[in-house]
Amino acid sequence: MKTWRSGAGPCSRGSAISPENAVDRKDTKAPREPIPTETDEVASKIVDAAFAVHKALGPGLLESVYEVCLLHELNKRGLKVERQVLLPVVYDNLRLDAGLRLDLVVEKRVVVELKAVEVLLPVHTAQLLTYLKLSGYRLGLLVNFNSALIKQGIKRIVL
Repeated sequence: MKTWRSGAGPCSRGSAISPENAVDRKDTKAPREPIPTETDEVASKIVDAAFAVHKALGPGLLESVYEVCLLHELNKRGLKVERQVLLPVVYDNLRLDAGLRLDLVVEKRVVVELKAVEVLLPVHTAQLLTYLKLSGYRLGLLVNFNSALIKQGIKRIVL
């Protein structure tokens, strides 16, 4: 598991991934172990929480509104959530703070990237995939709340 600078409380804001924990991108093509059952269970709870938020609010709001509501739903379900986690880029053996932030990291297992866009584009999937590579996490959920049906707006990405 990755080491994070801890913030305050179950939904800390602005914590960061340490550079020594950034994944070595050379081995991303190597065979991987299956996603652990505990991680899948967390992902399932995230999807359930996203359904609850979408059912209550529907599409059409700003991403930031969905973020705080999803954070609340996940906390209600007893999950530890970090919000707006700083993600440094390690390039040429230098740690560069490029302003990248993970929307949510749940139970230090799942990265959640939130969107409120008309349609998910390949660049959104590429963004989450890159975040997974840089952070060392293996499972991410891309959630677009601006979908008529939330099940059409959720994409699971495994590294």
